[in-house]
Amino acid sequence: MHYYLRLFGSSGNLLRVMKFCNVLSCNLERVVKPNLALLQGCGLGDCDIAKLCISTPRLLANNPKRLQAIVTCAQNIGVPRGSRMFRHALHAVAPFREEEIAARVEYLRNTFRWTDAEVGMAVSKFPRVLTKSKESLQRRSEFLISEAGLEPVHIAQRSVILGHSLEGRLRPRYYAVKFLKENGLLKRDSSYYTVFKESEKAFKKMFIHPHKEAAPHLEKDYDAACKGEVPTNFRFT
Repeated sequence: MHYYLRLFGSSGNLLRVMKFCNVLSCNLERVVKPNLALLQGCGLGDCDIAKLCISTPRLLANNPKRLQAIVTCAQNIGVPRGSRMFRHALHAVAPFREEEIAARVEYLRNTFRWTDAEVGMAVSKFPRVLTKSKESLQRRSEFLISEAGLEPVHIAQRSVILGHSLEGRLRPRYYAVKFLKENGLLKRDSSYYTVFKESEKAFKKMFIHPHKEAAPHLEKDYDAACKGEVPTNFRFT
């Protein structure tokens, strides 16, 4: 017990893992320690390993050969060992077999009209895109490419935007900024990547609050849009 408490950092973290996997029943010497050594060999520190095991509770309980296969899959999607993204890559590929990952990569390539190089770049920059449902990805593709007019290569370069909520973030921000552009209220043209990536506080400071006088209803309309109550038009009065 002491070994696992030290590994996970607290009894609360250990209990979170044990809700999904009774790691205490695993063979410490034959399973847990070899798996831990493998993860450490991938450049993961104690904090990273604890976070990974909390988000992927069954990881340490895997047969060491299976964990080695997961590590290899993470490398094969273009994320090198020792990089800051490797923990996220392990989390993304852990639930899937190799052929399932290949099928998901192919779906991404077709859905976002990416070349092989572009889909590789997108996955390596945001591995968790592999965990998104087909419906979710299709809706994002239709919005970002067909409606917002983004080039597929630009989406691949900034694939982290695919992790943002479509209805709660991407659409409302797009329509708010589109309103500002169409009415000549923006002094400089900001890329939609900048629009999408900013925190909520920063977005409002940059794009909503400076226009309180010219468009007093903008913040109210934007907030409604974020809740799914999309107004027919953003308004001046």
